[in-house]
Amino acid sequence: MPAAKTRDGTRIFYKDWGSGRPVVLIHGYPLNADSFDRTAMKLAEAGYRVINYDRRGFGRSSQPWDGYDWDTYADDLADVMAATGATRDVTVIGYSMGGGECARYMSRHGGKGIRSLGLYASIVPGMFRSEKNPAGHTEQDYRDIVAGIEKDAPGFYRHSFLPPFYGKGGAASHEVSDDVLETAVNWAMMGSIRAQTAMPHNFTFGDFSGDIAAMTVPTLIVHGTDDKPAPIDATARRAHRLIEGSRLIEYAGHPHGFYATNSDQMIADTLAFLRE
Repeated sequence: MPAAKTRDGTRIFYKDWGSGRPVVLIHGYPLNADSFDRTAMKLAEAGYRVINYDRRGFGRSSQPWDGYDWDTYADDLADVMAATGATRDVTVIGYSMGGGECARYMSRHGGKGIRSLGLYASIVPGMFRSEKNPAGHTEQDYRDIVAGIEKDAPGFYRHSFLPPFYGKGGAASHEVSDDVLETAVNWAMMGSIRAQTAMPHNFTFGDFSGDIAAMTVPTLIVHGTDDKPAPIDATARRAHRLIEGSRLIEYAGHPHGFYATNSDQMIADTLAFLRE
């Protein structure tokens, strides 16, 4: 299987499909690159080279003890780009946590090689609840996630974390089949428990306000209005106000996992953005 070796020796599995201008996809927590397969296929069929990788600790990538922090995630993105030769005119699309890599790469690596960005169901500019961000999450939310994983990870994902992710059992007007939910549980369980419990701290407390100034390329923000893990008022709408020249598309009634509930529209909007 193809893999990039990062600067700290971690092996990052990636899929490299199609040819043309490069598009790098970064999956959300707690999934892996397979969640982007249909998107990757359609973009490759449309004439783009699509690089879709498993974040460290998940999927088929190595499961190191260290490196679960935003600077390292951004370095991993840089190392995948270098290993694949995708170093010019690159569009990076980060889903959920993947938006954090987009933001930190732009500031830490000076946006090297980046033509445009996609923030899909993204946590940028930060989800922690504060006076300026009353719709965000609390420290207790983070502690509950970690406790659920440590007690019974498959049960926690199946019955607590992933149903609202995909709009099941809530007010979302769109949801997925039980088969999609079960597949997502299996993807989550491919990750190490170290990665599963380290990453919730990052998406709860991650603060990208200092990275925003570096996000100077065309940026498409796509978000579901019924997103529970990353509420739209805490994330996308704030990001749109802060990132100069960004464009926001809202999917009415769709949950966090709109890559599954609104796949056709997401792909169409992505292709339109890439062709601009």
